Amino acid sequence: MRAWRAASLIVMVVPMLAPSLRGEPAKTPPRYEYRDDHDPDGIGKFYLGREIAHVMGHQAASWLERPEREKEERSSLLLKVLPVKPGDVVADIGAGSGYFTFPLAKKVGPNGKVYAVDIQPEMLALIRKRMAERKVANIVPVKGTESDPKIPDDAIDLILLVDVYHEFSQPYEMTRAMVRALKPGGRLVFVEYRLEDSEVPIKLVHKMSQRQVLKEMAPHALRHVRTLNDLPWQHIIIFEKKTAKAKSKD
Repeated sequence: MRAWRAASLIVMVVPMLAPSLRGEPAKTPPRYEYRDDHDPDGIGKFYLGREIAHVMGHQAASWLERPEREKEERSSLLLKVLPVKPGDVVADIGAGSGYFTFPLAKKVGPNGKVYAVDIQPEMLALIRKRMAERKVANIVPVKGTESDPKIPDDAIDLILLVDVYHEFSQPYEMTRAMVRALKPGGRLVFVEYRLEDSEVPIKLVHKMSQRQVLKEMAPHALRHVRTLNDLPWQHIIIFEKKTAKAKSKD
């Protein structure tokens, strides 16, 4: 009778054990969350608590080139503080109309290169047209996907993301691909409207806090270098790709 009771107890307990203890693989929680009740300017998809914003369509390209942008955002100051030098290989991801692509091409010079990455062919067509008009030869337009910028691995000195990361529908996958494309020690630079500042006149889902950016970069082989708050509306959050030696210490 005692043996029967012991056997019954084992039968009852085994199903209650964690999957890993039963020899089954543990289920990984989903990376993304979907909610029906969400901001109308967002897509209803959330990553680490943040709702992803709708992509700005090519129809709004003129807004990127608006005359007052320099006064509002001090774009020239951003270009000045970026750690870019002649001969560098740079990727402008979410390049749009090429507002930053062309000044970057001038900054890296004829021995450098700028990959202008966008998922909208209409934006790339606009960049190609301007390349021909201005006789610029060191820009490479690239049609990326929602999960991959389609730029070479271990080849990029700096990746610039100006007000675009918050629109990535696959932010984890895109970041993984961007880190793969950076050279060891290469820089990943976020320029995002400051969520911390209620005076910044931008819709909420199109803003990001520094804390959220750091949170989303934590799973990747990146080191936060510094955050600059020199711009009127945006912060410049700079990361560096860890070297193999640095990664082995973590």
